[in-house]
Amino acid sequence: MSNKLFLYNTLTRKTEEFVPQNAPNVGMYVCGPTVYGEVHLGHARPAIIFDILFKYLSFLGYKVRYVRNITDVGHLENDADEGEDKIAKKARLEQLEPMEIVQLYTENFHDCMKLLNCKSPSIEPRASGHIIEQLEFIKKIMANGFAYESQGSIYFDVEAYHKKHNYGKLSGRIIDDLLNNTRDLAGQDEKRASLDFALWKKAKPEHIMRWPSPWSDGFPGWHLECSAMGVKYLGETFDIHGGGMDLMFPHHECEIAQSVAALGKDSVRYWVHNNMITINGQKMGKSLGNFITLNQFFTGTNKILEKPYSPMAIRFFILQAQYRSTLDFSNDALQASEKGLERLTSAYNTLQKLQASSISTVSVKEYRQKCFDAMGDDLNSPIVLAHLFDAAKVINSVKAGTETATQEDIDELKWLFDTFLIEILGIKIEQNNASNEGILSGMVNLLMKMRVEAKQKKDFTTSDRIRDELQALGVKVKDTKDGFEWEI
Repeated sequence: MSNKLFLYNTLTRKTEEFVPQNAPNVGMYVCGPTVYGEVHLGHARPAIIFDILFKYLSFLGYKVRYVRNITDVGHLENDADEGEDKIAKKARLEQLEPMEIVQLYTENFHDCMKLLNCKSPSIEPRASGHIIEQLEFIKKIMANGFAYESQGSIYFDVEAYHKKHNYGKLSGRIIDDLLNNTRDLAGQDEKRASLDFALWKKAKPEHIMRWPSPWSDGFPGWHLECSAMGVKYLGETFDIHGGGMDLMFPHHECEIAQSVAALGKDSVRYWVHNNMITINGQKMGKSLGNFITLNQFFTGTNKILEKPYSPMAIRFFILQAQYRSTLDFSNDALQASEKGLERLTSAYNTLQKLQASSISTVSVKEYRQKCFDAMGDDLNSPIVLAHLFDAAKVINSVKAGTETATQEDIDELKWLFDTFLIEILGIKIEQNNASNEGILSGMVNLLMKMRVEAKQKKDFTTSDRIRDELQALGVKVKDTKDGFEWEI
């Protein structure tokens, strides 16, 4: 078994073998949600992708400390250094306390993660619970000459930092050009240059969320929380930092600058970014107003949706594209995902009932290594699914009697599906309990016997109606020379 994992490192722009600095311990930090609204499909992709990475690393034997933050303070409108805090704005509109908003939408996020079968992180810190750590981080940056105070706020001095380091190395931005183009703006507001970003903002009188600091009553800048909490829980250097590609600039670029300015070194060894979900080629998100919440997907209540979609159909849809590729939403794509999920689920359930033969006409051992190779190739989930579909064909051939399999073959196929489909890719196979299965089976068999009797009486109208009604409910009916077969 190959246990090598190669990840695309955004910082180096290369696919590199993942080698933990302190194996078997792995430190992984992923940017979590800003909790001021319901979870939408764009939130689901990073949650699922990094859940798979968490599960795969754990499967390979690593002890993973997975930290995912909750942003509950400091994220201003339009991701800028001015305007109203997004959570405070939502609280004002809903006539609630900001922390009521935080609690409401954090619970919504957790509920959706459970439905998507995402494992909880090892630690889930909140920005509002780590103000002291963020203040200490600011003090270090100021002591090293990379930040300045202005009217009670503290700003990161991008130009001073860029003279000694490379601001823009993660995103590939040419910062020298940006600095030259914005130099004339210096002095027009409290920042020296428009590229400078807030580490601490002095709160305006109407600002609800505020804390005392050496400079003013205020609140931390958005970028600061990840630097401070990542170091607190994972150390000054850790293995993986993940998030959506839309966070690469300015959020993650600023994180790198803050860590280097405070600690004198990069904190992160591997930067991993998932690409966006689009709708009609446009990024899906709250700011564009074209997002669909996960609850709307589950209930079918958004006008864009033709029908409800299950959490596993959503997860399967996301797995069908490699995480660094864009993924375009459509009803057709989701319905195709439903059918693909149904094929693998059906094959899995068939596999549990297969009878072994003394002779094998199939070859199944190669699928294990193929799936490992695909997972090791930058988490190539669509290739893993392709191999599982090939294995499903083998299962169906054995069921149909055109191929035979030994118990060893069947055990290997069970291991393959249990490991890759369920444990690593996180697909949850919904199964009724034995009592319900017995009732369902009895009811369908009763209807099928009634159908046989109708056919014998040449009452083909009733016979066809029973068949059509069952198929509409998801029961596939097949006439055989000995009577009938059916499956859900």
